[in-house]
Amino acid sequence: KPTTIGKLARYFQKKGLSVGVVAADTHRPAAHDQLEQLADSIKVGFWGDRGEKDAVRVAKAGVKALEGTDVVLVDTSGRHALEAELIEEIKAVAKAVQPDETILVLDAATGQQAGPQAKAFHEAVGVTSVVLTKLDGSAKGGGALSAVAETKAPIVFVGVGEKIEDLEKFEPPRFISRLLGMGDLESLLEKAQEAIDEEAAEELAKKVMSGKFTLHEMYEQIEMLGKMGPAQKVLRMIPGVAERMKEGDLDNTQGKLRRFLTIMDSMTEKEMSDPKLVKSTRVTRIARGAGVTPRDVKELLKHYDMSRKAIKGFAGNRKMRKQLMKQLEASGVDVGEP
Repeated sequence: KPTTIGKLARYFQKKGLSVGVVAADTHRPAAHDQLEQLADSIKVGFWGDRGEKDAVRVAKAGVKALEGTDVVLVDTSGRHALEAELIEEIKAVAKAVQPDETILVLDAATGQQAGPQAKAFHEAVGVTSVVLTKLDGSAKGGGALSAVAETKAPIVFVGVGEKIEDLEKFEPPRFISRLLGMGDLESLLEKAQEAIDEEAAEELAKKVMSGKFTLHEMYEQIEMLGKMGPAQKVLRMIPGVAERMKEGDLDNTQGKLRRFLTIMDSMTEKEMSDPKLVKSTRVTRIARGAGVTPRDVKELLKHYDMSRKAIKGFAGNRKMRKQLMKQLEASGVDVGEP
């Protein structure tokens, strides 16, 4: 939950709002430290009192201390539906600080079991919005959605990873697409725009459009992909990929791409510009320099050759090229004239 508070704080901060967080989980000392570290890492306001065991006092004092801040997020103790004492505490905190929003944070991995917890919380304080964590498009995630429906409160955000940036607005069509393995191009473009340098993306796009594709361009592509987050998460967003690859294949992709970069780092400038130069003796030298097997080097070259052929075919298909150019330009990427 402190992680979700940190993600929400970062989200509002990126919108240009001043943000403060209050550590009112007095039952778990580690929650105070975790929230303080998160607040410090993104430079938002923080208030907590390690010596105070009364959550109501901490919450009231924190809200007062952060007065004038655009958004104040109060972290309270995690609770289960049957813990009457903690339910009473959350009622008292809500009464004391009079929040504009009462956000329920639920772990989507609990599936249908989230139902009783959501219902109890809603009856106690009136849930106005829900954040689901670990919503990865699994069947359990779908079960959690139906369980939360009992509160009649909208799911506003979903946590999709461990990083502070891994929070997305909940879009039902996107979730259903992931659930069915159909991919999510909209999320993919959003991630690309956030993570990738626009000038570098435009330059690479122009090269690809012209059909130019050496190992230099492949290196750039892999680096850009790495900036967008874990490869398996990015690949799940690409239509047609998720349903064709096994879970193990997706999980192994990250390591394989890192290995490809290491191999290319062991190549000469001439080899990067003209991969046809890489014959058997060079394969052995490159493998030794990269600390990999000759088979790994050959796998990279095979992957490059497949990509090169696909891009060459694409560059020669005027209709497809125009279609992609429209999509890229709509996303703010200038690729020049077709």
